[in-house]
Amino acid sequence: MPSPEARPLVCVRDPELADHLLRLAAAAGTDVEVPVDPAAARPLWTGSGLVVVGVDVADEYAAARLPYRIGVVLVADERVLGPDDPVVWRLAADLGAEHVAFLPTAEAWLIDRYTDAVSDRSVDGRVVAVIGGRGGAGASVLATALAVTAASDGARTMLVDADPLGGGLDLLLGRERVAGLRWPDLAATSGRVSPPSLHEALPKVGELRVLSWDRGDVLTIPPEAAGAALEAGKRGSDLLVVDLPRRLDDAAVLALQAADLTLLVVPAEVRACAAASRVARAVRPHCGRLACVVRGPAPAGLRSEELAAALELPLAGVLRAEPKLATALERGDVPAGNGRGPLAGFCRRLLADLDDLVGPS
Repeated sequence: MPSPEARPLVCVRDPELADHLLRLAAAAGTDVEVPVDPAAARPLWTGSGLVVVGVDVADEYAAARLPYRIGVVLVADERVLGPDDPVVWRLAADLGAEHVAFLPTAEAWLIDRYTDAVSDRSVDGRVVAVIGGRGGAGASVLATALAVTAASDGARTMLVDADPLGGGLDLLLGRERVAGLRWPDLAATSGRVSPPSLHEALPKVGELRVLSWDRGDVLTIPPEAAGAALEAGKRGSDLLVVDLPRRLDDAAVLALQAADLTLLVVPAEVRACAAASRVARAVRPHCGRLACVVRGPAPAGLRSEELAAALELPLAGVLRAEPKLATALERGDVPAGNGRGPLAGFCRRLLADLDDLVGPS
């Protein structure tokens, strides 16, 4: 029996439409949650595999400004509002709906969506997001090293570069000249992306697939494209690692919502701690589990436990200084690629402890 948070949400008030939607859910063998209003729906909104909203309450839910998410379906009785009626498309746009289902024509399609919303969740991989507490904190290097370490152990791993101004994680992996899909190629994506197709199309390093940027103009990742890529990454990987920008955009918020664990990387410095506290305040509302990684050295002797306490965050681990790392990266070495050194050791320990850090589902 799925937990209430995993069940599809059916947001509807009209008795006839509600009965229709519940009968379709029953045909799919799916339990659903029926919130009384947007306030009741809000705690479950981003955690549910599917959200179905009736046209009778669409204006009310749009006005509530619930977080953007993929998997929202607007449902209309085509005998009342058909595909030719501009009202239904205006409602869909205001709501941020991914699909519009006209009943009864779309009954079979909606039954499939109900089924997918529950059955697909059981095979999702873990998602770890990494964000820097200040510029130059080393978040991109840690994200890449985590992905490289997991892939070297045989895990199907996908690394997502969600920072448009980060320079490109494919550079850290030495794959900037390798053919394959990059964000600009996915910018027009909406709806589902086949996990096997996405993985096969991305540049690869053994078991690691990387979704990064080209060297062209900077662009914003549309939320629809980000959501589709993250969903495909979760379903096609054992581990999905996302490198996030410090200034959150819609794509970064979606990644935080999808993450089982978000790591805030903070150098062991007073000013870095002050900057990281601002980042933590911005990140915390969007993620379930946030922990800090303290990176040495500590010039003034600031202890990692004191820094974590100041941020009011659990300490996921301490990354010891690695004096030759910067030179190795400039030389083109892959972070943690040889499996030796403090960075590689830290990644092995964190991945081994990941279930404990994430906690019970």
